[in-house]
Amino acid sequence: MLTRLADLGIRVPGRILGIAAFVLVAGGVFGAGVAEHLSAGGFADPGASSTAATTLLADRFHAGDPNLVLQVSGPRGADDAAARAEGERLVGALRGEPDARQAESYWTAPATVAPGLRADDGRSGLVVATITGDDDQAPKRAAAIVDRLLAHPAPGATVTAGGQAIAYHQVSEQVTDDLTTAELVAVPLTGLVLVWVFGSVVAALVPLAVGLFSIAGTLALLRGLTAVTPVSVYAMNLTTALGLALAIDYSLFIVSRYREETRAGRTSAEAVRVATGTAGRTVLFSALTVGLSLAALAVFPVYFLRSFAYAGIGVVALAALASLVVVPALLTVLGPRLDALDIRVPVRRWLRRPPARPVPAERSFWYRVASAVMRRAVPAGLAVTALLLLLGSPFLGVRFGYPDDRVLPSEASSHQVGDVLRTGFASNAAATITVVLPEVSAEPGALERYSTALSRVGGVTGVTSAAGVYAGGGRVAPPSGAPMVSGSSAYLAVRTSPDPMSDEGARVLDAVKTVPSPGEALFTGLAAENEDSVAALGDRLPLAIALIAATTFAVLFLLTGSILLPLKALVLNTLSLSATFGAMVWIFQDGHLSSLYGSTVTGYLVATMPLLMFCLSFGISMDYEVFLLARIREHWLESGRTPADNERAVGLGLGHTGRIVTAAAVLMAIVFAALATGSVSFMQMFGTGLTLAVLMDATLVRGVLVPAFMRLAGRANWWAPGPLARWHARHGWAESGRTGESGSAKAASVADTG
Repeated sequence: MLTRLADLGIRVPGRILGIAAFVLVAGGVFGAGVAEHLSAGGFADPGASSTAATTLLADRFHAGDPNLVLQVSGPRGADDAAARAEGERLVGALRGEPDARQAESYWTAPATVAPGLRADDGRSGLVVATITGDDDQAPKRAAAIVDRLLAHPAPGATVTAGGQAIAYHQVSEQVTDDLTTAELVAVPLTGLVLVWVFGSVVAALVPLAVGLFSIAGTLALLRGLTAVTPVSVYAMNLTTALGLALAIDYSLFIVSRYREETRAGRTSAEAVRVATGTAGRTVLFSALTVGLSLAALAVFPVYFLRSFAYAGIGVVALAALASLVVVPALLTVLGPRLDALDIRVPVRRWLRRPPARPVPAERSFWYRVASAVMRRAVPAGLAVTALLLLLGSPFLGVRFGYPDDRVLPSEASSHQVGDVLRTGFASNAAATITVVLPEVSAEPGALERYSTALSRVGGVTGVTSAAGVYAGGGRVAPPSGAPMVSGSSAYLAVRTSPDPMSDEGARVLDAVKTVPSPGEALFTGLAAENEDSVAALGDRLPLAIALIAATTFAVLFLLTGSILLPLKALVLNTLSLSATFGAMVWIFQDGHLSSLYGSTVTGYLVATMPLLMFCLSFGISMDYEVFLLARIREHWLESGRTPADNERAVGLGLGHTGRIVTAAAVLMAIVFAALATGSVSFMQMFGTGLTLAVLMDATLVRGVLVPAFMRLAGRANWWAPGPLARWHARHGWAESGRTGESGSAKAASVADTG
């Protein structure tokens, strides 16, 4: 198949490039407005009890949790005339908004509720409301409402907008802005490094063309998917970063092999065939491993993660397609012009250095590293393993949670309001636990007794129900406000003081759940949503890990025909990822280096991000694993297959691929590191984690652990049980040699001096 693709590119390169250009333009036009159709939420589990409670609240009571909080202050505090006038104006305006419910404020609430809406220092009061819609619609509606409300504020009053809905809207806007900034930083820097790595301006344009093709096509795919399913706006970050990163990797693999073959004396057409049949095979296997790793995200119930599965599969497939179809056509058209505009020639001349000369694989830096490691395989392997375990040790204390306003920079209005709510109010307006009773017991006084018991729970500042307002185990006021009973259903608002994302907030929620209820009780609010979402992700995690392990094992077995090498890859990748996650806990959960990132320490990691990083990092690490093992296997198949030949095959494999893998890792790290320059903390963690994972995998794992392990395993590296070995011989996808490669190709150069 790959040879036929190469022949197609050789025969009709102009036609292929014309079709690719049409697809690029059409995809760019159709996908240009995709951001307007993407959703900002996607963190909630649609099957969770908190989601069911939220749906019942909206359907039966036209109510919901307070997700819009406006902090109002006047020149002389909350009781200033200007603050009162503004608070009353805001409540009146909110009650006239069709998408707003349950608007209340310090200045309009009943006397028993109003103190909870006034800051402890008396400087400000709150206006709270529920904005209807899901976690995509509500943020957009809240932002539009706030824009209208604050267009003409009352003189002398200051209003700051916050709440979950505003926080999600600001996160979405900030991520979009950060992505633009990251592209402005990453693309030029990547271009410069590409020119240096590829050796010429013309060659450097090849991965950029592949990247543009895969990114434009994936954005068009996401645009089409929005017509049938919600897609998270954050998928755009993965599309851009991964599309460019894989385009660099795959193009570098093929172009490097093409150059190696032409230096060995092959014609351009012959070199295209060999490069596509060897490096192209590596690209195919790599795409399978990366794509299947990201596909595992589809097992999770939250569409935030499912969206990354859609984007990941699309961008990987298109990057591989472009590399296997478009790159051979480009190489055919360019031919010797591929090396035109080599900037290293004038730079070397200016530095008075001699022209670069080919370095045989046996004399390359990475061959020497592999040889040194294999001479001391046990101490080298143990030392790196101990280092990775040490780096990973903080992960033993990991805690997971739900994203809130603190993922934003401190100057964001929702973050400022959130800080005040957590520290400056006796009752946190954003920490209300809403209890929904679909069928209330008909026993007289059941609702009153339940409300009384709830009000006695530590951390609960008050309970409002159809039976009245309760605090400290007693009824303090009659019922007021909107009806809280509909037919046989009822709901209660349990006001609490702790941060809902804290351990204390979780303890209060658990205590509220243990209070006997007059019928089935469903709980919602930030604390309940946090608990349900983390539990849903944890329930599906074993399935995702099993799918990744099984598919990775199968693909690597098809590549190598070995049972041991896939197991080795799974163990070493897990070891590398544990070190990455340990660093993430140390930085973003425990707060080390927080001043460098400017992020707020919450004491937990946003639960969705480690899952995303695991699947993506695992796939990317297999990208390098496939490239290295494919080359080692080539040399092994050409040898006498003795223990000494095993060591030589490992050294030559690393010698041929070490420079390429290092260059690809540096380029990929630049792309991911650009994401870490943003202002949203979980995207900073995403970019930082992937950067560390890529660099550790390309150096410590590929440079030390792989040669150490393969030296100790010897011929067992290539062993498989008889039936599997025979099956692989008939059906495996691994090549049997280097496609007729001449003996001179074995000594082809792989690196330039200096």
